[in-house]
Amino acid sequence: MERTVGDTVVRGLDVDPETRCAHYDTARDVVAVRAACCDTYYPCRACHDAVADHDHEVVPRDAFDDPAVLCGACGATLTVREYADCDDACPACGHAFNPGYKRHWSRYFAER
Repeated sequence: MERTVGDTVVRGLDVDPETRCAHYDTARDVVAVRAACCDTYYPCRACHDAVADHDHEVVPRDAFDDPAVLCGACGATLTVREYADCDDACPACGHAFNPGYKRHWSRYFAER
């Protein structure tokens, strides 16, 4: 399934208008991350694995200044560095992000 959020296409399972998916659907689950392997945004790693036909690759450290994180609430894109420093809320709209996402950093991004 594909869903357009702002100007960004997000792929996954049961993706809602704010990037929640079949795997994560709380009020704070409004983040999608661009997979380095296919330059496509997914709400979570499980969504990538469910719909892509290739292995997932995390965003490498040398791409931490490129847009890679999407706020599903407002459609703003953040760099990995901006996301790491945002205190679990979108710097553009203030919507709260699930703090658990950062606990799974290595699923989405190279180690800092």
